[in-house]
Amino acid sequence: MGEEQQREERWRTEAYPMKGGDAMDSYANNSSYQRGGVVAAKKVIIEAVGEKLDLKSIVSSNIFRIADLGCSVGPNTFFAAENIINAVQSKCQYDQYQGGVLHDLDHVCPEFQVFFNDHSSNDFNTLFTSLPPDRQYFAAGVAGSFYCRLFPSASLHFVHSSYAINWLSKVPKPIIDKSSAAWNKGKIHYSNSKDVVVEAYEVQFGEDMECFLHARAQEVVFGGLIALVICGRPNGMPHSQNAQNITFELLGSCLMDMAKKGKVSEEKVDSFNIPMYLMSPQELEAAVDRNGYFGIERIEDLPNVLQLGGRPKSEVISSHWRAIMHGMMKVHFGRDAVIILDELLELFRKKLEEDLSLMNSISDTLYTFFALLKRQARE
Repeated sequence: MGEEQQREERWRTEAYPMKGGDAMDSYANNSSYQRGGVVAAKKVIIEAVGEKLDLKSIVSSNIFRIADLGCSVGPNTFFAAENIINAVQSKCQYDQYQGGVLHDLDHVCPEFQVFFNDHSSNDFNTLFTSLPPDRQYFAAGVAGSFYCRLFPSASLHFVHSSYAINWLSKVPKPIIDKSSAAWNKGKIHYSNSKDVVVEAYEVQFGEDMECFLHARAQEVVFGGLIALVICGRPNGMPHSQNAQNITFELLGSCLMDMAKKGKVSEEKVDSFNIPMYLMSPQELEAAVDRNGYFGIERIEDLPNVLQLGGRPKSEVISSHWRAIMHGMMKVHFGRDAVIILDELLELFRKKLEEDLSLMNSISDTLYTFFALLKRQARE
């Protein structure tokens, strides 16, 4: 296989979009946890832009270009775009008016263009019909995997991504290969699996991050910023103890219970794996160091916010996973996916209610961290 073919194979990705539309079971109405992370990151982004962004040196055409990678269907992506724009506007005003004296009157605040990116199977119709009517930017959609190049060279000033790069580009091949030592029979994730399964996920994560950072290094201007809100795990925490992985373990046990009762094919369950890796801040730092084109300006933990909206916690958690898993189930289980998902999440909800300590552990100890990267010249 030639080098170009190897690159194409490496960048071939799988797509599992969130549940589209605006119905009660849609991602738009079941992503309050993700919204909490975006809101929590607002203060950090304002500080980061104020301290780390040199508008005069990076903006040459009076257009400030922002990309939100893995935008899904809103409204969280719109909050993120507004936060970034407000931060840049405040920075621009501060630069012009310091110490009670106006400076550089010819330098005005730039216009803004926001690129909303996700896989081509994402519900862009819902995204664009729900765009804020009073937005301060020109909006455009960019379809494709963010593990590949998406934009022209040195065209972006600010890249944002929240709760997206924890998704791998694909399920690691060894774990669905029956002849492999890493075949993950009877499980849907690497949590509490054999070491060789964990290693397969780690390898895929490393390759994906290399692709992500390599692509962004070509697209982001020198001095430009990347802000990441990441669902991960604390440094030093074993994968099996991470709240998100405990969730996967419980979901997997529910699916196997259904298989034992003949409600779903056990073979189908054996080949179903969730392509998500929960990185630690140290793993992100190592990936950035290997890439060499970015410096990490800031990493910090974000508060865990789960908005219940008056609903039982078990219902909120199960509805959250319904919106997330809809695409994966549809691709893997075909026409029976909705029926299987309904029963799976009802069983999942009941197990949560039977073990309140487990439910509280899953909901209250989810770990999210913020990372700010700055594009720099490679030595």
